[in-house]
Amino acid sequence: MPTAKRSRTRGVGLVALVLVAALVGGLVGGLIASSTRSSSLTIDQSNAAPGGALLPSGMTIPQLVKKVLPAVVSIDVKSQGNEDQGTGMIISSGGMVITNNHVIALAANGGQITITQSGSTTAQNATLVGTIPANDVALLQIQGASNLPTVTLGNSDKAVVGDAVVAIGNALGLAAGTPTVTQGIVSALGRTVTAGDSNSSATETLTNMIQTDAAINPGNSGGPLLDAAGNVIGMNTAVAGSTSTGSNAQNIGFAIPSNTIVQLLPQLEKGGSSSTPTKTGYLGVEIATLTPELRSQYNLTPTSGALVLSVVAGSPAASSGLLQGDVIVSANGQQISSAEQLTQLVKAQPIGSKLKLEVYRGTRKIPITVTVGSSSS
Repeated sequence: MPTAKRSRTRGVGLVALVLVAALVGGLVGGLIASSTRSSSLTIDQSNAAPGGALLPSGMTIPQLVKKVLPAVVSIDVKSQGNEDQGTGMIISSGGMVITNNHVIALAANGGQITITQSGSTTAQNATLVGTIPANDVALLQIQGASNLPTVTLGNSDKAVVGDAVVAIGNALGLAAGTPTVTQGIVSALGRTVTAGDSNSSATETLTNMIQTDAAINPGNSGGPLLDAAGNVIGMNTAVAGSTSTGSNAQNIGFAIPSNTIVQLLPQLEKGGSSSTPTKTGYLGVEIATLTPELRSQYNLTPTSGALVLSVVAGSPAASSGLLQGDVIVSANGQQISSAEQLTQLVKAQPIGSKLKLEVYRGTRKIPITVTVGSSSS
């Protein structure tokens, strides 16, 4: 599984951007001054408004943004001189906000959480209702809130590769209350990634993630990934960093499916789970559920299983001889029908135990035994 960077942001990261903005401002001033000089040049000009990009639903992106933006919030967390910023979505008119756990992690043991609604400059205090670190989700309550606009959670199970999507979030923490909007497609489904950042040694192995090429930057964490109708099909969570070869990944972001969030809400409302990371079983592979499309595209033999997309160098999977392109069809005698099923099975294995796999490599079925490693989740 690849390691992805969490997409929150810290206030100190704005210094370079402020310098760039100051330079741009100086150039604009120079251009305005020079434009007052007389010129004999004849140019064509138009006063027509630019046309909004059209989504497959027939809705333009400006229309979609206008519909959803009031329910998107900027989140700021301060604790002991440190500060993190991210994004959240209002899911109840009474002020319940869903976001990533890593956005509010600073406040887990005390700290101040404030929320700024889109279009506003007023920060409101919020309290932490519940958090589930293993799934990187958290639930907040805006104090004294009522009659707030809410997002609509869509059915992420109906998403297909190639669907148009729009991401909204507090990218780079540029200005609370004025989120950034980006557009892309669903690039892949069912991804399993290990998310972490340079500021913490804690990681989470997140399964069944939606992959998108819509630009996701630090600060986007907790914001919506929208379908063409403006429904939330995912919560933007991480972006791929460096690959195993040392090169930088491009346009690869990950979002927690909306259906996963819905399943976790009852637990979050009751306070969630312990914030202490636990060690779980780990193989070190990026896998995807074998679909008829993948089977046809790569001329694979089995009809179901977990397709190995990549193997982490030095991982238990690499040591066992698992290769990219292998299809895992059983584990300890249990038939594997999806990537998520295999991931959950591996996480439940005792660290150091032997996991007996049956793997298709081309047309041959071969046995492979892996010694289960450990990963924080």
